[in-house]
Amino acid sequence: MTEYPQQTRQQTRRSNDAPNIRFVQDSAERIAQSVGQVIIGKRNEVRLAILGLLCRGHILLEDIPGVGKTMMARSLAKAIGCSFSRIQFTPDMLPSDVTGVSIFNQQSREFEFRAGPIMAQIVLADEINRATPKTQAALLEAMEERQVTVDGITYQMKNPFMILATQNPIEYEGTFPLPEAQLDRFLLRIQMGYPSPMEELTILSAQQYQHPINNLQQVISVEDLVRAQEAIMQVYVADEIKQYIITLVNATRQHPDVYLGSSPRGSLALFRTSQARAAMAGRDYVIPDDVKALAETTLAHRTIVGPSARIKDISSRTIIQDILNSTPVPGASSR
Repeated sequence: MTEYPQQTRQQTRRSNDAPNIRFVQDSAERIAQSVGQVIIGKRNEVRLAILGLLCRGHILLEDIPGVGKTMMARSLAKAIGCSFSRIQFTPDMLPSDVTGVSIFNQQSREFEFRAGPIMAQIVLADEINRATPKTQAALLEAMEERQVTVDGITYQMKNPFMILATQNPIEYEGTFPLPEAQLDRFLLRIQMGYPSPMEELTILSAQQYQHPINNLQQVISVEDLVRAQEAIMQVYVADEIKQYIITLVNATRQHPDVYLGSSPRGSLALFRTSQARAAMAGRDYVIPDDVKALAETTLAHRTIVGPSARIKDISSRTIIQDILNSTPVPGASSR
């Protein structure tokens, strides 16, 4: 952890007593402990998912099959008592299979809307890159405006609303890569990774008789979650921290190995998630370490690597780390 002068810490901090921030920290910890009963050994990934939920964002879970992506979404929904739906994307799906369709009722002589699976509060979009671009686009309005429009009628999503989309980064046969406009709508991109041998042993023991998710209980109410989401916005961000965020994002647009840098939505994502990370740590102010910890997760999927860099096997994650290493941290002192 980077050391900062006492004066800088005092300038960044707003108050010593922040009951709302304590409430956010306690709520996040309760959710993390609950989900951690199902997702073994992935505390950081679980906390990132909770962070996305607190920020009212959507998450792209990019990893190989069988590492717990589906269980992550189901566990979050059960822990906060939200409705859950799972959409298994395939090439033959239509947009109406996602959003819903209007059906003519012969008795009432009127069209009735039959809601699609997108109308749940926690939605798992499984293998999203297997759907055609036309079907993928059916998610865009819901992700950005939190509503869907069918036959000219707009239907609002319930609050909270979050999409957790999964895709396999290894198998590309029969898939349709997500366009930049859709990638940009995901607040975070998370990779689960393999469990360690000891963690895998714990998983085997935990599932010997039944799956732990069957016993998972709701730990906070939807009202408490909304209150925590609103409290996140009150976390103080100093002008120096805001400038640091802008400098990092602007560097992605000027890096020689980048074809397309992060959009302003990336700046907002890094800003908001830094607020949430600070609150989850019990602080009502953001420090540079919050920004550094979340830069890769929020900016890498928004950064398109140039053709020459791809030939050299340079990834967007490598570029973000290079930018972090070369960008001065506000108020940091060398030791």
